[in-house]
Parts: sequence; C-alpha cells; structure tokens
Amino acid sequence: MSDSDGEYVADDLSDDEVQVSTSHGTRSSGPAAGSGTRGGDTNAGTSRKRAAWEDIQRSWDTVVEGADGSINSTVEGLREASKRKRLLRDTTPLQRGIIRHLILILDLSFAMVEKDLRPSRYLLTLRYASEFVTEYFEQNPISQIGVIGMRDGLAIRISDMSGNPTEHIERLKAFREQQPQGNPSLQNALEMSRAALYHAPSHGTREILIIYGALLSSDPGDIHDTITALIADRIRVSIVGLAAQVAICAELCSRTNAGDDGNYHVALNEQHFRELVMAITTPPVTRTKKQLPIQPPNDGFPLSNPRRWQNHEFLRLS
Repeated sequence: MSDSDGEYVADDLSDDEVQVSTSHGTRSSGPAAGSGTRGGDTNAGTSRKRAAWEDIQRSWDTVVEGADGSINSTVEGLREASKRKRLLRDTTPLQRGIIRHLILILDLSFAMVEKDLRPSRYLLTLRYASEFVTEYFEQNPISQIGVIGMRDGLAIRISDMSGNPTEHIERLKAFREQQPQGNPSLQNALEMSRAALYHAPSHGTREILIIYGALLSSDPGDIHDTITALIADRIRVSIVGLAAQVAICAELCSRTNAGDDGNYHVALNEQHFRELVMAITTPPVTRTKKQLPIQPPNDGFPLSNPRRWQNHEFLRLS
C-alpha cells in the first residue's frame, strides 16, 4: 500500500495523465503556482483589511535620548504635553470652585492583587495617588485633601484632611510595604468621608474620589441611605473603576452629581487610568441654584441667622 501522504497514481495511467494529476500539488507541497486558488492569487493579500495588531504603534521607537544619554527629558515632555492637553480640553467659560475639599478613597482589598495593570493594581494605584496629590495642589494651592483606604470590610484613615502634600505622600509610601486584603466597604468609607467633610465651609466644594478595583461591597447597612445623606450634604462623588462597571457605583455618581453620568469611568490600561485620575485635578463646575439638591426649609425663623440654620440642618440630618 502506498503512503497516504503521497499522491496516489493508478497503475494503468499514462505519463500525460500522471503529469496532469501531479500539477495540482500535494498536501505537503501546497497548491501549484498559477492555479486559480487563493495561494496563487498575488493580489488577495493586498486587498484584505489589515488587522489592528498589524498597525501597532511602538512608543519606544519615538523616544529620543538626551545629551546625557537618558530619556528623562522625553518623559517630562510627554507629561507636560498631557497636562496641556488636559487644561485645554474644556475651553467653555464656566464658573469653577477655587477652594476644594476632597477625600481620596483607595481600594486596598483583595481585588487589588490582580496584575492586569503593571506591576499590579495595588502598586500602580499608590503611585498614581501620590502623583495625584502633587498635581492636585499645583492646580488647587489653597485646597485640602484627605486619604482613606478600604480593606477587611472597614474604612481606615490614611491621612487627615490637610493642605500639606508631603504628609499625604509619606503616608501613601508607607502602605507600599503592606499587602491588600479583605473586602472593600463603600458605605463605611463614604460615611467616614462624610464626617470629615461635614465641617468644610460652604464657600468651598465637597468632593470624593474613589479608586475602586472590586466588583462587590461589604456594607453593614443600606448604602442608599448613605447616598441620600451625601446629596443632602452637597458632596460630589467621582469613581475610577479598574475592573468593570458596577451598578451601585453608577447610581452613586449620578445621584450625587445632579444626574450627570460623566463622573464614573473604568480604566482600560495604565495610561488611561492615569488620565482619568489626573482629570479630577481640574476644579469642578460650580452648581447653579437650580442644581442644588436641597433648599432651606421655611420654619418661621429668619434665615439670616446661619447658626440657627446649621443647628436645624444638623438635627434634621441626624
């Protein structure tokens, strides 16, 4: 019996018939050149649509070394270009807040161990958080910030509300030696942030930025009650997700921002993650009276006395 990989030739075929049968090629040698198949068509490869991976742009091909042989100048140039792009993105004349009070909430749970963002979600978040603090005070020099973490179902205070960026960065560096663990708790972190922002003056903004990597939240109570309290305290919440969209996060951002859905984003890669975080350094738009969530009640006492209104608000919210 002949080999199955070769061309079968009958014994009673003539030489001309053998040449015709072998002109189509075998399985090992492929189709013959000039035949009407796809392999012989030289224009078939040029007319097809190129895949996305074939046109990939390699950033290291455009890096130019400096006179000292380093690429620090190129990296700084790229950062300055991204900063200018961020500042020139919105040219619409709007009234923005000057004095800001912001709480940065970091997810320190088990979900931050994932390495889909290099070197890991945890280390990259701490790095971008430090850069965010520096950029935040450059854009908002008379503002304040505080940092809170979420792990083991609890909210931990990393740094208190202050206007000293060095203190926040040093506290964040201390967490690089620790490991993320446990479940996050959005409600506990929001309640701690609400307590820290409660005494912020009314002439400044009250904001919360959450970097969230998990798809769950271990809450002790009803988080919708916390959202209602945030609306009453006029606290805006922005979230940068690292995994996928979560329904409660979308509702939290929408309700605390007067129905605006543009404060909840999910990072696609490391560069996109940094852009989303740095975009929060721009002061938010000042709300009009129509967009304010609550109005002072008319209980028969003059509203010119701010102390009586503050006491009434405290009793009503508590």
